[in-house]
Amino acid sequence: MNRALKFKGQRGGIVTNLVALLFMAILCAVLYFARHPIMRFAAEYWVVDEPAPHADVIVVLGDDNFYADRATRAAQLFRQGVAPEVVVSGKRLRPNAGLSELMEHDLVERGVPKEKIDKLTHDASDTIEEAQVLEKVARDGRWKSLVVVTSNYHTRRVRYIYEKVFPRGITVTVASAPDGDFDPQKWWEKGKSVKLFIHELAGYIDALWELRNTRSSSVKESIATTARLYMTDEQLCINTSQT
Repeated sequence: MNRALKFKGQRGGIVTNLVALLFMAILCAVLYFARHPIMRFAAEYWVVDEPAPHADVIVVLGDDNFYADRATRAAQLFRQGVAPEVVVSGKRLRPNAGLSELMEHDLVERGVPKEKIDKLTHDASDTIEEAQVLEKVARDGRWKSLVVVTSNYHTRRVRYIYEKVFPRGITVTVASAPDGDFDPQKWWEKGKSVKLFIHELAGYIDALWELRNTRSSSVKESIATTARLYMTDEQLCINTSQT
C-alpha cells in the first residue's frame, strides 16, 4: 500500500511539473509574439507631447542632434504662433561661444527671425542643472508660461524635473521633437535607440533620487499657504489675549 501511495505521489508531482512547464511555455510564447506591441506601448507612453497653445516663450533645450530635430520642432511651434520668441539653451563650449550659437543658426535656417531668438549660454552639466538655470531666468524675465522643446525620448524626464524645479506660478509644458535616432514604433531595432531608451530610464531614476527631497511646486505652495494662515491665527490669538 505504501508503494501505491508513493507511486500516486510521484505521478501527481509529474503532472504538476508538466502543467507548470506548459504554463511557462505558453507565457513565453505570448511574450514572444507580443514583445513588439509591448515595447511599442512602452515607448509611446514614455513620450510626452503636450505643448500649451500659447506661452510667453518657447525654450529649446541644448544638445540637439545632428539633424537639428529640436530646432525644427521649435520653429514649427513658432510659426504656429505659440509664443513670440524662442530661447535657445546651450552649454558653453568656449569663453565666447556655445551650443546656443549653433542652435540659433538652425532656427534661422528654419524661418525664425534672428531678432526673435534669445541665446542662453550656461555651464550646466545635466538636465537638472539646466532646469535650475532656466528657472532663475524665468523669474528674472517674469515669464508666466513656457513651452520646453526636447527630443521625444527625453520628454518624460524633462517634465518630471521641471515640475519639481519650477514654482507654481510658472506654467511649463513639454513639446516632443521627433528624433531621427529614436522611433517609438520600432526603437528596439536599432542599437543606438536601445541605448537612448535605457539611458533615459536610468536618468529618470537618477532624477527621482536627486530630487527626492524636493517637493513639487503645488505642495510647496500649499505648505506656504498653511504656514501663513497659521501665523495669522497665532497673531490674532495674541492680539485677542492682549486686549
